Amino acid sequence: MFKRKPENKKSEDKKPHSLNVDDLKSELQAEIGDCSDLNFRTLKKNGKKIVICFLSSLIDKTSFDEFVLLPIQQNTQNEWTTESLAQILPVAEVSVANQLKEIVSSLIEGKTYIYIDGEPYGILANVGTTVERSLEKAETESLVYGPKISFTESLIGNLNIIRSNLKDPQLCMEDITIGKRVKTPGKIVYVKDIADEENVNTLRQRITDLEFDYIPDTTVLGQLIEDNSWTIFPQIMSTELPDRVTLSLMRGRVAVLMDRSPSAIYGPTPFLSFFESTEDIYMRWNMGFFLRMLRIISIFLSILLTPAYVSVLTYHYEVIPSALLISLGQSRANVPFPPVLEALLLEFVIELLREAGARLPTKVGQTMGIVGGIVIGQAAVQAGFTSNILIIIIALSALGSFTSPSYLMGTAVRMIRFPIIILAGLWGGIGIMLSFSFILIHLLRLTTMGRPYLMPIYPFRWKDLGYSVLKLPAQYLSYRPVTNRPVDKELFPKHKGVEKKDVDE
Repeated sequence: MFKRKPENKKSEDKKPHSLNVDDLKSELQAEIGDCSDLNFRTLKKNGKKIVICFLSSLIDKTSFDEFVLLPIQQNTQNEWTTESLAQILPVAEVSVANQLKEIVSSLIEGKTYIYIDGEPYGILANVGTTVERSLEKAETESLVYGPKISFTESLIGNLNIIRSNLKDPQLCMEDITIGKRVKTPGKIVYVKDIADEENVNTLRQRITDLEFDYIPDTTVLGQLIEDNSWTIFPQIMSTELPDRVTLSLMRGRVAVLMDRSPSAIYGPTPFLSFFESTEDIYMRWNMGFFLRMLRIISIFLSILLTPAYVSVLTYHYEVIPSALLISLGQSRANVPFPPVLEALLLEFVIELLREAGARLPTKVGQTMGIVGGIVIGQAAVQAGFTSNILIIIIALSALGSFTSPSYLMGTAVRMIRFPIIILAGLWGGIGIMLSFSFILIHLLRLTTMGRPYLMPIYPFRWKDLGYSVLKLPAQYLSYRPVTNRPVDKELFPKHKGVEKKDVDE
């Protein structure tokens, strides 16, 4: 559907349009098609025709009348040229063009093309308008501390936010066009003297090599440029928080933004980066360390709890204490299903409630999740479909998966529980160990933008543990993460000690 054959180098993209006004109208109509919003305004000044081409649905009519049409009509100079016309237009963004494909692309972006009969070039004036929403709080990445504004669908607005947050003269924003048929403008953003040139080139090359007609969003773009598209684990971080992007840029990562996309992507992002939150920066280091360890432990418990329940009840009764074994036997006395089927059924119900709550309006979705979970859980226990203990375990597993700051990683954790539960039902503890071995080998083979996915655990980088696994005080993090291979490695000069002077001195 999307993929196209490589274009011929002798394409007609460089073809100039006709130097006659009437022929230019016909060529533009043939390129754009039978569009009712394609308009031409033809003026005649001193024996020369001037045509103004625009798409009425994309321009700001007030700006068009005031900054394009009115200056042309009021000007009384005898000789009309492209240079003299460009000087009288009070428009900030003005450029010259004569290639038909470029003009068509500019008209679709909301620009206006002004051409004087017989001139070699015409003028592109940007008086377009876009539908934008105001800055709002982030929906998918909620925070307690720190800035809460999120990106919008405006590329210019998003770049403005990043510039405001990161007023560094070395901040680079490269123009890039994404998509072959529908060309969407985008930006590659990085700090020139920090980001590794290899990371920038890798990202730039992967985007340039894409042969897709239409890429609607940065999340789709991230999936297309990942190292391994078959794995369930994301390798490119997607976020709607501007401060998360700016912090990553200062650590040597490279970001990509697209027009009409309310999120940004950046990389390289190893596995442990998906469990970091910007709140860890704004909180005291010991609180941040506690919350980060809580997330990592809860993710492992989310994966392990339900398979362990299935494994123990199916094959390993001897590991259960006698008092608890009696309680488990009473709880499962009326359950007709084996533990593996019971666990899969309840996991499916939890996922069903989660998906239904996400698709419903906010207030209705919250009510549906709480009331539906209580009613269905109580009814399932009373009907003998499941045990009370499994209800508690499933609830704890679901809560553990929701602690991940990344929605994609949380979803991946919930999905891998199902095959582990099945293997635990088939082979018990051996099945769990086989599952974890397979997952570990798979993670060791993964890369993110050519970098190992499990860094700094493998290959081991002890300096980066203060950023990923641990959370050290800021004064001890005088270096940027080695994982990103930054050019400027120091955040600030490291001092062995600071002498404290008495206030009276």
